[in-house]
Amino acid sequence: MQIVRFPAAAKPVRWREPVVALGNFDGLHRGHMKIIDRVRRRAAERAGTAVAMTFDPHPPRVVRPDKAPALIMTLEQKLEAFERAGMQGVAIVEFTREMSLWPPERFVESVLVEWLRASEVWVGANFLFGHDRAGNFSLLRALGEQHGFRAEKIDPVRYKDFVVSSTRVRRLIAEGRVDEAAALLGHHHFVDGVIVAGDGRGREIGVPTANLRTTNELLPEAGVYATYALLSPEGRSGAERVAYPAITNVGVRPTFGARGALHVETHVLDAAFDMYGQAMRLLFVQRVRDERAFDGAEALAAQIRADIDAARAL
Repeated sequence: MQIVRFPAAAKPVRWREPVVALGNFDGLHRGHMKIIDRVRRRAAERAGTAVAMTFDPHPPRVVRPDKAPALIMTLEQKLEAFERAGMQGVAIVEFTREMSLWPPERFVESVLVEWLRASEVWVGANFLFGHDRAGNFSLLRALGEQHGFRAEKIDPVRYKDFVVSSTRVRRLIAEGRVDEAAALLGHHHFVDGVIVAGDGRGREIGVPTANLRTTNELLPEAGVYATYALLSPEGRSGAERVAYPAITNVGVRPTFGARGALHVETHVLDAAFDMYGQAMRLLFVQRVRDERAFDGAEALAAQIRADIDAARAL
């Protein structure tokens, strides 16, 4: 999969008849995947190149940074997901304050026509673009007819009684409803990071934990979760990662009087090897209970053993 950036990169001349999925694609949920799947099929039908076009940074970070949401995925995770979904290319539009002032017509002419030479552009039904989000699908289609590309939209995907959206997924994760979020995403919400040394309290009470330092912005609400930890077995560098059942606490460790930023501490079931310094992907499966303070380490250890039993059964 080839990755190019606008405006830094030259025109991607090797992309023949680009069929483009255009959007922010945070989380790459079921609605996004419907667009991606259609683009991949259309590119195959016309012997073109299946391309995902997205923005970095996330436009709200530039336009209204005080109200910008925590993102479900990092850019690296999004690119990995695009490749796994079968995209042949990704065009990353470097979103700036100047670009935020462009009228919709300039974005289409400068990016989609002159730079990318798109043959088809597919968007979600509610896609808006240009200064003050003035451009909608009707304008995109009209501009496509003017400039010689086809514009199409995909109707929203519904789950039960509501539309699948990144906003709804973020809310579910923030509320700790990770199993419901997974139903909308089509995959477990996950965070990536590196295992670092902690204060050793877990080991002292017989339940050693891996402390994850992550760059992911969106963590579930404080609590205890059944999770999967993706790790290289025995810490072997380059080995294919294995999904180990685990129990994870997201919180501030109130039993020991801690406060402040959230910590992510995972007890990995059935894995006794040294994990320090290893990369780990943590997949959130289901919330087990709230985080709460206990009357000392012994009571906490007893509860953790019960949590482990619950996670193992799940």
